[in-house]
Amino acid sequence: MSKARWQLWREQVLGVMRLDLKRNFALRRALWIYLLALAPAVIFEIGALKNPPQFRSVGMDTHVFAVVFQVFYLRFVVFFGCAGVFLNLFHGEVLDKSLHFYFLAPLRREILLAGKYLTGLAAASAIFCLSVVLQFAALYGSSSGGLGQFLFQAHGWEQLAGYLGVTALACAGYGSVFLFLGVLFRNALVPSIAVLVWEIVSGYLPPLLQKLSVIYYLKSLCPVEVAMTSFGGNSPLSLFTFNPEPALAPTAILSVLILIGVLLAAASLRVRRMEIDYAAE
Repeated sequence: MSKARWQLWREQVLGVMRLDLKRNFALRRALWIYLLALAPAVIFEIGALKNPPQFRSVGMDTHVFAVVFQVFYLRFVVFFGCAGVFLNLFHGEVLDKSLHFYFLAPLRREILLAGKYLTGLAAASAIFCLSVVLQFAALYGSSSGGLGQFLFQAHGWEQLAGYLGVTALACAGYGSVFLFLGVLFRNALVPSIAVLVWEIVSGYLPPLLQKLSVIYYLKSLCPVEVAMTSFGGNSPLSLFTFNPEPALAPTAILSVLILIGVLLAAASLRVRRMEIDYAAE
């Protein structure tokens, strides 16, 4: 492979990214995604106002953040946010009747797919990682010691870096899932709901089946471990929960990366044979 061809592909990918970032992530078109990402920080801020610092501790706040992050943020906020970002990358072009402009350009469709995936990944990672920072500021900024003390004296930087890494990996993993569904189905609503149900109920499945979900590997990488029973309480469902051993960090990261590679390769094959029929939409 010549160096000139690699240079051409890199410039084409960057060109697709610049165009898509301007079109798909303007405030008017992506406002609901920004509001969704902001919701947890608002919830933490409201909770901090209702619970003064003297009634809280760093340990309690750390556990609360871990539960909210794993149960609500990853499973719902990041999941639905990535669905909105990545499903729209191709389907949105079909609705706007503009996808044919890409297909008529002297551009390999695999390069187009790579550019769109990287566009969604860059946007989603920036939006949802910024949300994590805002959540940290809202929760620990109102604690008795303040955000600075937590970051510099209680290993807060390590936890923040861990949560940011998990968030970025979640955007990459879920992004590849929704990009694949977006190019495979004309209407990806039902498959997306099926994926959501699987990710939610995976905690109630045997350990072997849990390893077939993205959330299992994301939970394994979280800085603070949260058992399913810790937020199941005395609910009858807690009797059916399984808490398998977390995957080792290299295994968890490699597993998600393999999933991303397989789904992007399959999506590339589908895009290569894709035909445009605006009348069918």
